[in-house]
Amino acid sequence: MAMEAADMIVVAIYFILVLGIGFLAMWKANRNTVSGYFLAGRSMNWAAVGASLFVSNIGSEHFIGLAGSGAVSGLSVAAWELNAVLLLQFLGWVFIPVYIQCGVYTMPEYLSKRYGGNRLKVYFAALSLVLYIFTKLSVDLYSGALFIKESLGWNLYLSILLLIAMTALLTISGGLVAVIYTDTVQAFLMIAGALCLTGISLFKVGGFEGVRHGYMEATPNISAILLSSPNLTYSESCYNHTTPKPDSLKILREAQDPDLPWLGFLLGQTPASIW
Repeated sequence: MAMEAADMIVVAIYFILVLGIGFLAMWKANRNTVSGYFLAGRSMNWAAVGASLFVSNIGSEHFIGLAGSGAVSGLSVAAWELNAVLLLQFLGWVFIPVYIQCGVYTMPEYLSKRYGGNRLKVYFAALSLVLYIFTKLSVDLYSGALFIKESLGWNLYLSILLLIAMTALLTISGGLVAVIYTDTVQAFLMIAGALCLTGISLFKVGGFEGVRHGYMEATPNISAILLSSPNLTYSESCYNHTTPKPDSLKILREAQDPDLPWLGFLLGQTPASIW
């Protein structure tokens, strides 16, 4: 489906808006002190901080990845985010007061003050960078570039370079102030866009009742998939794995479920969310 002129104008306005707010934040940011660079001088209100935390966690991998996972396995993917909603309260009510009392700006700095020495601080900083590159940034960049490729028709690798360049320019030059301001804009656009997409989708399928009946009867269009991806292979024995499971509309599954057993969810995902 080709984008029309109106679509291109909206995308252009979006990029200009984000870059404009980012450059404005860079100009106003206090980057001369550690507190100014890493904590925005403690000048942000709760709404901007909350919006930035939201956008730091939710991104293109959710709109593309979780949507695909939900289409494949059903509502169980929602359990991961609901689990995090509850456990993030520990961050706000238990851990953050400790960090504020210690007067630290980064987690490696806290570990250095808590346990002494620099080896743990350097190790944790290096470990965090490696983990974020391979488990977070790589997924974000790929899914974001995939969206740009599908919507604008740009080269996938060119899109990745564009995303890296924009993010690096605003983050390195503006510090946390630029990040929070641009994240606040992104949060508004993402929530508004997601609500519009949800409303339009539910209207087209006949509401929640239409989702319940339609999903359980849905099967993928194998012919269309093979035509769009000629390198894929398909056998009739795989067909049973492409039809919805009877418990697809349950969030927590039986203990023997291969996708998301409730016991594995509580004992596996809960520690990960606490981390």
